[in-house]
Amino acid sequence: MKPKILSIGKQEDGCINEDAAIARDNMIAVSDGAGGGGLFAERWSRYLLDNLPESPILSAEELDLWIDGIWEPYYNQCEEDAKMLGNMSLNKFYDEGSFATLVAVWKTSDAKCEWMSYGDSVAFHYNYATHKLEHSFSSLADFDKPPYLINCKDELNKSGFKNGVFEIDKDSVVFVASDALAHYIIMMYEVSQIDSYFDELNKAESNHSKNENYIKAAKSFSKFDFEKDIIIKLQNCIGNGINFKRHIKKLVNQGLLAHDDYSLVFFNS
Repeated sequence: MKPKILSIGKQEDGCINEDAAIARDNMIAVSDGAGGGGLFAERWSRYLLDNLPESPILSAEELDLWIDGIWEPYYNQCEEDAKMLGNMSLNKFYDEGSFATLVAVWKTSDAKCEWMSYGDSVAFHYNYATHKLEHSFSSLADFDKPPYLINCKDELNKSGFKNGVFEIDKDSVVFVASDALAHYIIMMYEVSQIDSYFDELNKAESNHSKNENYIKAAKSFSKFDFEKDIIIKLQNCIGNGINFKRHIKKLVNQGLLAHDDYSLVFFNS
């Protein structure tokens, strides 16, 4: 499996991409830095990925232990940088730290990928033979809830940890995505099989959030092929930054995709 990776920031000039994405021989991951609180979100997301272990994180206790072993050098450097920005920034960093989500997948054999997630970045497995999509997230409606976030200084809320296994074969493709793209992918899959996901889609719409508008837009589309128009299209675009940005802009303009940073990493079989 050779990974394809792309991460882009919001489409206007001057915006910092707070996402980070990484691909190693047998591991892919995305971290979404949460800039709504704290400082240095883009640095924390990158730091988490740069320090990911080579073997799977299998429990909340293992995640907590790993963070405990890496946070201090990051914190000390950011503390010095915050001092240079002035007392207001320093106090904000002391009070809030840095926040990010994390999703990672390790390919542990030719038949198995092990994943972990914390927050609303999502791991996926699609099989071209069965045409079934598996993912690590709870439900479409839960994208409206505040995500669990890893903080560089605060105790980890272990209830935010999830992990699992994708059973893979020659027809599998495994990938990870940050929240806006993940919502789009799950939404389009459920709309493509609306009889099976009628209740889940209605529950998500009933939250009356911005995501309701994306679901309504997806439902209004003429018949589409999820595999061809969503999965294969994203796979093809990810190899070319210009094409990927063009595709993202089209989806935003169609009312199918939230305005955000976008990160996507594929393992290809």
